[in-house]
Amino acid sequence: MDAKLLDILVCPLCKGPLLYRKSEGELICKADRLAFFIKDGIPVMLEDEARKLPADEEV
Repeated sequence: MDAKLLDILVCPLCKGPLLYRKSEGELICKADRLAFFIKDGIPVMLEDEARKLPADEEV
């Protein structure tokens, strides 16, 4: 994932910062507890496609 792209990407819902989890290939929004997948190097920033993080999963 390009560092410049990571600097400008924000959560599409709350406009908050995202945490990049390289090993899982996800961008995490702590505030909304959503994980946005990265497919072929392109973040999928759609709420309907995001994975909801369970309450017991560390962020």
